[in-house]
Amino acid sequence: MFVYRCLWSLLVIRLNRVNSPLCWPKTDVQSVHVDGEAKMACGSADPVTLFISIGLSEQKAKETLKNEALSAALTEAVTQAQGVLGAGVDKGTGTLLYNLASKLKDQKRLGFLTGYIAHKKISTDLQLNAALDYVKSHPVDPISAEEFEWQCGVGVVVSPEQIEDTVEAIISKHKEQLLKERYRFNMGLLMGEARNQLKWADGKIIKNEVDMQVLHLLGPKTEADLEKKAKAPKQKAAVENEKVEEAVDGDVKLEGKSLMEQLRGEAMKFHKPGENYKTEGYVVTPNTMKLLQEHLELTGGQVRTRFPPEPNGILHIGHAKAINFNFGYAKANNGICFLRYDDTNPEKEEEKYFTGIRDMVEWLGYKPYAVTHASDNFQQLYDWAVELIRRGHAYVCHQRVEEIKGHNPPPSPWRDRPTEESLLLFEVKRECLCLSVSDPL
Repeated sequence: MFVYRCLWSLLVIRLNRVNSPLCWPKTDVQSVHVDGEAKMACGSADPVTLFISIGLSEQKAKETLKNEALSAALTEAVTQAQGVLGAGVDKGTGTLLYNLASKLKDQKRLGFLTGYIAHKKISTDLQLNAALDYVKSHPVDPISAEEFEWQCGVGVVVSPEQIEDTVEAIISKHKEQLLKERYRFNMGLLMGEARNQLKWADGKIIKNEVDMQVLHLLGPKTEADLEKKAKAPKQKAAVENEKVEEAVDGDVKLEGKSLMEQLRGEAMKFHKPGENYKTEGYVVTPNTMKLLQEHLELTGGQVRTRFPPEPNGILHIGHAKAINFNFGYAKANNGICFLRYDDTNPEKEEEKYFTGIRDMVEWLGYKPYAVTHASDNFQQLYDWAVELIRRGHAYVCHQRVEEIKGHNPPPSPWRDRPTEESLLLFEVKRECLCLSVSDPL
């Protein structure tokens, strides 16, 4: 294990990132694509003035300018929209463009969605949110325009008559309860049902229609309607789902809320198996969807997690949280969790730590599906390193840690060394380390 750890400290793997923003040279001039032709966006126009022209306040425009990524995306979107609409972009369209620039994660879809906004095919926040969800779920080209437009309600027109008839049917359904409770009735229930049936209708128009028909049915509010409803005395909530201690064969068993209730918050935002690409910052390549599909076929769509401690010390409270989170999330979703020892530092690892970690996991009430070790894959990792060198994506580098710290480290002087030389040095280093580790002296 020590041999491989030292080899990784010697090898620097730097993938070719031709298309990565991290490698773009800085420039004072930005250009954007509008209908296939590059047009100058920020060379002469003041970005603040540009943002104010679409309806942003001066303060909001200046705040936007501080965010380089948002500012660049909004500039590109506005410039493209101006290519369709002319210099005068109305405030409604401007708001949609701002929301697009601030919410879109995959910037390669910016021009595609901006085109729909500029041509008024996407004209509401509801449609925009549906469009953002769609492109997030379809990261690989090509996108089916027909399916996209259907999912986003493009071209759907909801007439005033449809809204009137739908609201009338909903009120008729709840008429008896409305007459009984009058204005104490939960009007949100009516709105919710109407929005579900009229997905692409303007919410304000629906609300106005609901208010008008309720007024027609009940008449103006009376003094009794305006009186505040007396609050019922609070009663202690039932202890259902609360922690209950129960003695079982002399042991204390804790029963509590469901695991998913305990894991609410960030855990509820996790992607489903096979939908890794929906995670912010996830890199999608032309092969991603194929690999994810193969993964789903292998796992059957099962949730699989792992708890990966380093066996070089005693677990602390943070580990307890990680154990409950990883094992608990898998259990709550009928999945499995692996205990994977990250045994990459043999100088500090002892057997007592391996057994202590396993005991702690079981003491907390969990049983690993399997126990694995990072060292199980060291030979595979070494073989991959050799393959990366052969492909020209990695090389042996002698820079010290201090030299490569920070966001913009200087280029390595060994970046262009011959592939054969890197392969030879990498192999020699492994042989030397093997000798030093096996030497009885």
